[in-house]
Amino acid sequence: MVEKLIIRRDGYPSKGEIVIGTITRVLNFGAFVSLDEYENKEGMVHISEVASGWIKDIRDHVKKGQKVVCKVLDVNKKRGHIDLSIKDVNERQRREKLQHWKSEMRAFKWLEIAGESLGIGKDELISIGKKLIKKFDSVYSAFEEAAYEGYEVLIPITGEELARKIGEIARENIKPPRVKVRGYFELKSFARDGVDRIKRALIEAYKAGGNGIEVKVEYIGAPKYRIVVESEDYKTAEKALKKAVDNVLKKMKKLGGQGNFVREVA
Repeated sequence: MVEKLIIRRDGYPSKGEIVIGTITRVLNFGAFVSLDEYENKEGMVHISEVASGWIKDIRDHVKKGQKVVCKVLDVNKKRGHIDLSIKDVNERQRREKLQHWKSEMRAFKWLEIAGESLGIGKDELISIGKKLIKKFDSVYSAFEEAAYEGYEVLIPITGEELARKIGEIARENIKPPRVKVRGYFELKSFARDGVDRIKRALIEAYKAGGNGIEVKVEYIGAPKYRIVVESEDYKTAEKALKKAVDNVLKKMKKLGGQGNFVREVA
């Protein structure tokens, strides 16, 4: 069985850091945890830090081989001691850390695939991976940079061939995040065909869409109509929203109606 490529950080975690690890030993007074993200580092969770309340038997709460998310309580580099807590990690932190590690494992696999296609050995890939972690804080973040900014940002670390291959894999697997900005119009027309005129004015909002920008207009209740603009970044979304608002209010005024816009804060 071929061993998976795992890239671990050098050094020690910081006090207060949320880390992920695997329980290696369970004793009556606590459990020892091998830190998945760090090279040859093991921490200890005292029985009082395993769960809230009184614990009769620690083995009712943790078992050897179990994956756990912990908070670093203290680090003694001279003695090599790392004190951990499981109970101090809330559900949101636990969920986010597990998702982060899952993404990082995917990135390790992608790096391995990229390296194998170019004949780069495992030891060299680990060395490159550690440099990526130092620069981008994680290998997955390095792939994100390649997907959003272009593979060129990685060249100083990986060289052009590997950077190009990472960029290809990143674009195939990582979708840029979408952001939304929104607000609502208050539109009035006292003409006989007022409803039709309002509709004609709102249609102008859609002219701000296209090129990755999505515009939606929905009826809230007279005289309010919500507009939502979705794009890959806030700058583009804000620009499109402004254009949509200007188009609608200008058309409304031209049709003899009244209108104003109120921005909704997310």
